[in-house]
Amino acid sequence: MTFEELELDSKLCRAVHEMGFTQPTSIQADVIPHAMDGKDILASAPTGTGKTAAFLLPACQFLMDYPRRDPGACRVLILTPTRELALQVYEQAVAISRHTKLVCGVITGGINYGTDHDTLDKNLDILVATPGRLLEHITQERFDCREIESLILDEADRMLDMGFGAVVNQIASEARWRKQSMLFSATLEGDGIEKFSRNILNEPEKVEANPSRKERSKILQWVHLADNANHKYALLKHILTEQAETTVVFVKTRDRLNELKQLLERDGIMVCWLQGEMPQDKRIAALARFKSGEINILLATDVAARGLDIEHVTHVINYDLPRTADIYVHRIGRTGRAGRKGTAISIAEAHDMGILAKIERYTEQRLKRRVIDGLKPQNKEAKVPVKKKKVKNKDKTGKKAKSSGKKKSPSAKKKK
Repeated sequence: MTFEELELDSKLCRAVHEMGFTQPTSIQADVIPHAMDGKDILASAPTGTGKTAAFLLPACQFLMDYPRRDPGACRVLILTPTRELALQVYEQAVAISRHTKLVCGVITGGINYGTDHDTLDKNLDILVATPGRLLEHITQERFDCREIESLILDEADRMLDMGFGAVVNQIASEARWRKQSMLFSATLEGDGIEKFSRNILNEPEKVEANPSRKERSKILQWVHLADNANHKYALLKHILTEQAETTVVFVKTRDRLNELKQLLERDGIMVCWLQGEMPQDKRIAALARFKSGEINILLATDVAARGLDIEHVTHVINYDLPRTADIYVHRIGRTGRAGRKGTAISIAEAHDMGILAKIERYTEQRLKRRVIDGLKPQNKEAKVPVKKKKVKNKDKTGKKAKSSGKKKSPSAKKKK
């Protein structure tokens, strides 16, 4: 199938071809026809399979088919859970609509309110926003929801995880005159997403895309076992200097990030970083340096585990294993995007064996253990303790004594 066969306007087809896309991915081919028919959409797809274009293309097509007659407020509202994702969706919206007269804008936390006001004063067609900042403008009557015709929620599961459920429901209520709603999520499992979709969607078309082999991520995964913190850092330093190219290194907390940053810079390894409560201008600058290749190592807490779409990330390193197995999957999804090859390396100490086992059960694969010459672990791999059932009434030999109060089954009776 081609984009032209999806009955998209030639201007949109021209834009996606210039972006390097020759044919729709499975999620795009499944969603776009239903969305262009005006149906509500409830969709899930793995990361890196073209989900953003799956909702931007039909949204742009709708705006072109039914052009604005008079100046007014935003017609298509896209909500995303994080600032980074909002900026990326906005950039893709600008790229897809480049040959049209559609006007796009973005509003996120961490930006000067004056900049927001300038954006909202435009004759916007598409607005990408984070929920918290947008609700502030709604309550201050700076943003009017009455002209919204399409509401799109990107990474709805992440919004719920971050506690935005009530805020999004309030925004959806303010935009109750809309004609269409679309909800996209990495997974449709769980009561949260089901309740979320019932509140926002009206008889949605459910789409669970199974990407083709060509679209699937090709991520090689393995684990290095570390004896202690010094051994762990030595492994990371070797990987960064001898193996990795464009790399995202994940840690658990801001304190851990700052500690690791200082160690690497002490050893002459330059890095940029992303963490929570970081001023937006610094976030943008860090991502720009990483995307341009000026610096090829990005340190990040889990604020960057979802939504970041950076081309040609060759390696993801879990310097700290995540708290949950699903976050592991989101982290490693930063590499191997759109069918490219990638490598995900985890460095685990003895206390990480519990979460490592959960990750292996969740992903249904055992992560290979590898060693580096000169940095082999000295301790044996720690094992997760298994609780043994208590055995009562043992005799002197250590065998379980027979209970005198129970009747023997017929098969256990001695033959006379």
